[in-house]
Amino acid sequence: MFRRTFWFTAGAAAGVWATTKVNRKIKQLTPESLAAQAADKAIVAGHKLKDFALDVREGMVRREAELGEALGLEAPDAPELPVRGHLAVEAAEPETHRTPATYRKLPYHSYNRNEDH
Repeated sequence: MFRRTFWFTAGAAAGVWATTKVNRKIKQLTPESLAAQAADKAIVAGHKLKDFALDVREGMVRREAELGEALGLEAPDAPELPVRGHLAVEAAEPETHRTPATYRKLPYHSYNRNEDH
């Protein structure tokens, strides 16, 4: 009798454990969860790429300084460039300054299969 009770309890526990595992995996495979995982991985990859670019830039500046010392070159500091305001929408050019439209010259070979031949 104890043997049957033991195996019944062990089977029930295994069933509960398997059910929870399957439900967790199903929740991980929902579109929302997959999108969140992809976004998190993209953010991590972006941070790694940014760190790599900063390391490369730092090494480049260090190497340029070493080469400048070895060659006896001293470059003056670059002057600050003026900041130009950017407009969201620029005014269109007057009609008189527009360039004429360019047309295709023959022989013209189109690779579009939907075009009439």
